[in-house]
Amino acid sequence: MPDTKILIVDDEEYILELVKFNLEKEGFKVITAYDGETAIKLVEERFPNLIILDIMLPVMDGLEVCRTLKSNNEFSSIPIIMLTARGEEFDMVLGLEIGADDYIRKPFSPRELVARVKARLRALKILELKQASGDKVFVYKDIIIIPDKYEVFKGETKLDLTPKEFDLLKLLSTNQGKVYTREILLEKVWGYEFSGDTRTVDVHIRHLRQKLRDDSNKPIYIETVRGVGYRFADNC
Repeated sequence: MPDTKILIVDDEEYILELVKFNLEKEGFKVITAYDGETAIKLVEERFPNLIILDIMLPVMDGLEVCRTLKSNNEFSSIPIIMLTARGEEFDMVLGLEIGADDYIRKPFSPRELVARVKARLRALKILELKQASGDKVFVYKDIIIIPDKYEVFKGETKLDLTPKEFDLLKLLSTNQGKVYTREILLEKVWGYEFSGDTRTVDVHIRHLRQKLRDDSNKPIYIETVRGVGYRFADNC
């Protein structure tokens, strides 16, 4: 933790100093920026371990900063926690769609923010350890799938999936953007001999979404293609 650098980007001095104080109290090294362009320069110069990024920024807003960093292979693995004062669902969903790893609304509890930071860094550590051990790993935003061990993590939390839920998630996620009908999902996950009702797929998808904390009305991971079937979002 003493070598863990966190970049805070916010044009409100009070917020910036509040977050900085609470993170430094936990032993983190803190870098600060008041606008988007400065933030990108600091990322290039200091390569922080995590970024706390406000949406409403001068010069370049937080969404554009996030989009720029996540589209750059050198920096795309750096976790980004978005801050938003608007409380508009559109902003939060858009932030996640362009690659943000988490978000928190203003006003927030400093204790909650510190907990989110620690959780995100632990998740990153889990991923690094899994990759170092030679396990085949797939990463989609904050979802980590380890096929050989039938393990799925959301952040640092290991999800308790049934075998069919895991097979559904693996099939959809490893074919991002491809639409699968319910009948095809029945064939591939349950087997050709399965003669059950296609509602079985819907039930399993619903349970899977609940475990992924994926809102069916504004899905981040599993999208419904009305009248056809399902697909895994190709922006994950």
